[in-house]
Amino acid sequence: PSYGKPLSVPQGIIGLMTRFGMDVTLAHPEGYDLIPDVVEVAKNNAKASGGSFRQVTSMEEAFKDADIVYPKSWAPYKVMEQRTELLRANDHEGLKALEKQCLAQNAQHKDWHCTEEMMELTRDGEALYMHCLPADISGVSCKEGEVTEGVFEKYRIATYKEASWKPYIIAAMILSRKYAKPGALLEQLLKEAQERVK
Repeated sequence: PSYGKPLSVPQGIIGLMTRFGMDVTLAHPEGYDLIPDVVEVAKNNAKASGGSFRQVTSMEEAFKDADIVYPKSWAPYKVMEQRTELLRANDHEGLKALEKQCLAQNAQHKDWHCTEEMMELTRDGEALYMHCLPADISGVSCKEGEVTEGVFEKYRIATYKEASWKPYIIAAMILSRKYAKPGALLEQLLKEAQERVK
C-alpha cells in the first residue's frame, strides 16, 4: 500500500463494476478503508444489479479464482482526512509526523504485492491485470512497489491500451455533463460534416 495515492481509482472501480452485475471483491489491509458512503453505493449497486460486493483483508482471498485484478495502492480515508486538516491549519510539523506514521504503517504491508505467485491464484492463473498507471513497479520505478516487473511486463500492452482510453472517457464524461442529449449532438455534427480545423 501507499499512503500518498488517491482513493479515486478503487472507489470508482467498486462504484462502477458493481453496477454491471459483477462479483466485486475489495481487498485492503485493515485501516486502509475507503469513504464509507462509496462503499454503501457499491453494496447498493450490487444488490440492484444482481452482482455481489464484499470486502476482505486478504489479498490472496481476493485473487482466488478472480477473472480480473486491479491491485492499486491508496491512502487510507482517515489519513486523507488528517492530511486535509493539517494542510488547512498550515501545520508542517504535523504533516511530517503524519508522513512518518504512514511510512511505518505501510512497512507492515509490504506483502501486499502483485507477484507471479499471486497471479497463479486467479482463475486458471490467467486473470487480466489492470492498473490506471503509473504503477509502482518493484525494482524498476521504485525499490518495493505494487507489482513485480514480470507481472507488469506480461500485461504491459493491455495496461497501456487501458490507459490510452482515458482521454476519450474524460471527453465523453464532459460532453455528457454539458449537453442534455450528447448522442443527438454528435449525430448533428456528423450530418454537418464540417471540415476539421487544422
